[in-house]
Amino acid sequence: MGNMCGMANDVLRMWEKFRGVPGGSRLFSLAFTLKAPYFRSVRPRFVQVSPNYASLVLPKRRAVQNHIGTVHAIAVCNGLEAAMGALAEATIPSGKRWLPKGMEVEYLAKSTSDLTCSAETDPDAWTAGPDVPVQVKATRTDGTVVVQGTINLWVTDKK
Repeated sequence: MGNMCGMANDVLRMWEKFRGVPGGSRLFSLAFTLKAPYFRSVRPRFVQVSPNYASLVLPKRRAVQNHIGTVHAIAVCNGLEAAMGALAEATIPSGKRWLPKGMEVEYLAKSTSDLTCSAETDPDAWTAGPDVPVQVKATRTDGTVVVQGTINLWVTDKK
């Protein structure tokens, strides 16, 4: 997804504006996927967007299922990356930009329900260096973590 040109912290302002109105999280989710259309494929429903933390619900529906009826692993990664992208946009210091550098995930259990995809960073990581690790996980409705891992970001000065 990279840095959504001009959206850094606009994402956080938009979340704050929409979250207090009925249907606001759905409006935010739609606006987010209009700016980053690839994420529309998993229909994320954002639950929280804040500096250093974001979460969304990835609904289990036929379009994201694999041949055994569970949520496809790549669809889960898509949800994790959407949560990471919202976190990064809400957190990145002004004058900086980010790009994903890599993703390492472990598949721990079957994704048999809607999933909550979350992303979290240590606030100090954003000023410590160019590498920012984002911890991600996907959790079933019964509390079982089905995927966990790290998305590493490369954070540099805007030029």
